[in-house]
Amino acid sequence: MILLTEVQGMSRLFDLDWQLIADSCLMIIAVFVLFLLMSYLLFNPARNMLNSRKDKIRNDLETAKQDMEEAGRLKEEYETKLKEIDREAESILTEARKKALNNENQIIAQAREEAARILERARIEAELEKQKMSDEVKQEIISVASLMAGKVVAASIDTTVQNQLIDETLKEMGDKTWLN
Repeated sequence: MILLTEVQGMSRLFDLDWQLIADSCLMIIAVFVLFLLMSYLLFNPARNMLNSRKDKIRNDLETAKQDMEEAGRLKEEYETKLKEIDREAESILTEARKKALNNENQIIAQAREEAARILERARIEAELEKQKMSDEVKQEIISVASLMAGKVVAASIDTTVQNQLIDETLKEMGDKTWLN
């Protein structure tokens, strides 16, 4: 009998009675209510947090894309402005070169004019010197002629000797002296 009671006791452990079914149903309901409560208190905020994070990441990506587009546009503007500045700098340099070339040509023209004036002044001075020398030579000839005349009178020589002295003097002075 011991065996029988032991078998009966064991059968009770696995026996389906109304109490076990009621406890199981209550437990299932409690788990379901707990699941709903946990869902409401924990899962929904976690989902909301994940959704808000997903939205934030999407917004950040869109903002980054817009920023990249804006940066590309600004880069193109910058490159365009750089090209414009390069063109402007080149035109300024070209204009400066033209001005420098014009200034160089003006300086050269002024230097040539000055050189021409200097040469003309030197030529005029040379002419004046030549005229002065010619006048001095004529003065010398006059003084020589007067000395000779004085010697002729003092020596009382005849006209043939006198003509001979004049001819010798003229030959010594040369014909070119009289031509100047």
